[in-house]
Amino acid sequence: MYTQFEVESHFDGRLQVIFLNQPEVFNSLNKVMLKELRSAVEAFGKDETVRCIAISGRGKAFCAGQNLKDAVDLKDHVDDDREIQRIVIDYYNPLVEAITHSKKPIISLVNGPAVGAGAMLALITDFTLATESAYFSLAFANIGLIPDTAGTYYLPRLVGHQLASYLAFTGKKVPAMEAKKLGMIADVFPDTEFAEKSFEILGHLSFAATKAIGLTKKAFFEAESNTLKEQLDLESIYQQSAAQSHDFREGITAFLEKRKPNYIGK
Repeated sequence: MYTQFEVESHFDGRLQVIFLNQPEVFNSLNKVMLKELRSAVEAFGKDETVRCIAISGRGKAFCAGQNLKDAVDLKDHVDDDREIQRIVIDYYNPLVEAITHSKKPIISLVNGPAVGAGAMLALITDFTLATESAYFSLAFANIGLIPDTAGTYYLPRLVGHQLASYLAFTGKKVPAMEAKKLGMIADVFPDTEFAEKSFEILGHLSFAATKAIGLTKKAFFEAESNTLKEQLDLESIYQQSAAQSHDFREGITAFLEKRKPNYIGK
């Protein structure tokens, strides 16, 4: 279905792992890949059997950012027809919105270098898990561009204005352990344990109360622009929505019966 991706299904279809599958170019992005990734995220987001989505890369890299060879034909048109702006608007921005607004948890499994748009692809998901040997680099300025893929939105919120400026201006390589200390990513595991440890977390999410997670994700996003009063009002609304779910009733029943809850994501 997704020609430049591989999709693995785990936990009876509850978990769908999308692998960027162009290892010969370090999974660098082109228009086809961006469109297919967005389609996969949207399709799995609508599939009621899917409870968690993960994005990773085949080969040695997570994602090397924009495929520059794919963009070579743009060099004669940059000043004339705003082709680069159209690529950002038509391909990158819709992918960011699909990931951000998905009701399902979306997790990045960073198996190697994540550079430029590849770094931001990893950082815009709900949280990021990485191998010790991975690193992140906001290398846009190295080729005369600004951070896109929501880089100017998310990076200052993750690490603060000063550090975001430093990383964006210099393109500094940030090893995974340092990225965790800076608050860029959630956790780091040894390379030999990465699959086992990350799938423990993905497995938990695949059987969790997905509706509540989706509402939490939405509330976190809206908090970026809300006042405290607006966010408190929003919490009351979302909490009522969660309280009317099957999973809330199941959670309470399981607690009283002293058993593990059987959530269905509704």
